[in-house]
Amino acid sequence: MIELGKYSTLEVVKLVDFGAYLNAGDFGQVLLPKKYVPEDTDVGNELKVFLYLDSKDLLIATTQRPRSQVGQFSYLKAIATNKVGAFLDWGLDKDLLLPFAEQNKRVEEGRSYVVYTYINHIDERIVASMKIDKFLDQIEPDYEEGQEVKLLIAGKSDLGYKAIIEDQHWGLVFYNDIFQDIKIGKKVTGYIKRVREDGKIDLTLQKADNQSFDKHTNSVLIKIKQADGFLPLGDKSDPELIYKEFGFSKKIYKKAIGSLFKAKLITIEKDGIHLV
Repeated sequence: MIELGKYSTLEVVKLVDFGAYLNAGDFGQVLLPKKYVPEDTDVGNELKVFLYLDSKDLLIATTQRPRSQVGQFSYLKAIATNKVGAFLDWGLDKDLLLPFAEQNKRVEEGRSYVVYTYINHIDERIVASMKIDKFLDQIEPDYEEGQEVKLLIAGKSDLGYKAIIEDQHWGLVFYNDIFQDIKIGKKVTGYIKRVREDGKIDLTLQKADNQSFDKHTNSVLIKIKQADGFLPLGDKSDPELIYKEFGFSKKIYKKAIGSLFKAKLITIEKDGIHLV
């Protein structure tokens, strides 16, 4: 299906001095400007292009790769503001408009914001919105525990980082489940920890079935994170020191740090263990 604001693979139907015309189905023939036409392109070739509106609001194709498509959330930088709204850099020649009506706080040039890209059906233009909640949780979550999902880190709360799951739902990664550097705007792979009865979704960034992280392994992870990435307890440390620190045996500790080492989350050195 050929849609505005998304990628399509279209057939070249005509070559002209200023570009190539592509068959866009119900949209008719759409121009791919010459600077974006790959070398050796010929009539009948198929090209993967992105369809959007140019500065004159005419449908146009490009082989540039936008940082967001219609129906997606993204983290984009504001590069200008005026009486209409803010303009975001989404990787195309024409910037993406963030209208004043779709802002929930003052937008400043040079700063980045989590936005949703959609088509304003009043004028059929592609625009952005900062009002994230109205585009999320509109369908019941249907995830399985341990399912791999794509996440966009979109905010922070007292409990952890809020993440957008597959452009559809809110989820939360609790602070004590975070063992890597993450920040707002970062896209990461995550996993469904559980879907609560109230529909809220808990997330984790570790694949539990591969890493087999039991409570002891998680205890070590939490402790090394709290210690700024270093614990002076290795596989040859005194069992009493290990028990005093964790409340379990050296045998369990060695198994735990072995799991973390295999998962490439720590290194084991002579002075102790270091968070990667």
